[in-house]
Amino acid sequence: MIKFHNVIKLYPKGVKALNRINLHILPGEFVSIVGQSGTGKTTLVRTMIGEEKIDYGKIEIGGWDITSIRPSEIPVLRRQLGVIFQDFKLLPKKTLFENVAFAMQVCGGSPKKIKKIVPHVMKIVGLESKIHRYPQEVSGGEQQRAAIARALVHRPKILLADEPTGNLDSLNANEIIELLLRINKFGTTVILVTHNREIVNRLRRRVITIDNGMIISDQAVGKYVL
Repeated sequence: MIKFHNVIKLYPKGVKALNRINLHILPGEFVSIVGQSGTGKTTLVRTMIGEEKIDYGKIEIGGWDITSIRPSEIPVLRRQLGVIFQDFKLLPKKTLFENVAFAMQVCGGSPKKIKKIVPHVMKIVGLESKIHRYPQEVSGGEQQRAAIARALVHRPKILLADEPTGNLDSLNANEIIELLLRINKFGTTVILVTHNREIVNRLRRRVITIDNGMIISDQAVGKYVL
């Protein structure tokens, strides 16, 4: 599903943001990627979604070599790989329904398809009764649920959650993790990038630890070891 082969990403002055990363994530896995700030987690995410080009090595997503992906191909990649961010990135002047629908509209989705799929994903995330509310009218946890719904509209094979609980209290954070686990049960590969020790230790799933741009630990049933 996802393969990194000896990936190196250099920043100015020879800084190795990623240093010979070798990684294989299988279809249907739930994987936590952990590490302190500045260790390479964000860079790893950005290379996966085509925002950063690597300097050496090879990256494959679903059998597709994206190492030298062209800008025109990035929207196609994003339909295979749904992304959730810490800051929600919702449009404040659009309702939750409109925010989710917008992700389909920019890709040419027909009104008929939007009318069918958006209510379905809103129900999956438990927001079917709040589709006409604006982001500022719901809680942070509900805003993140809307962001997850938006990431699901293209039925991605992979869901990449980059610090999805970073702006949430513990109750809302736990609800988001439970939602990600439910999505994983549908067969979607989930990659959780986080520094939340409590969540990682409770999950008891595969844990990949990054430090100084390198994978220092890869545990099949792991804990937050830093």
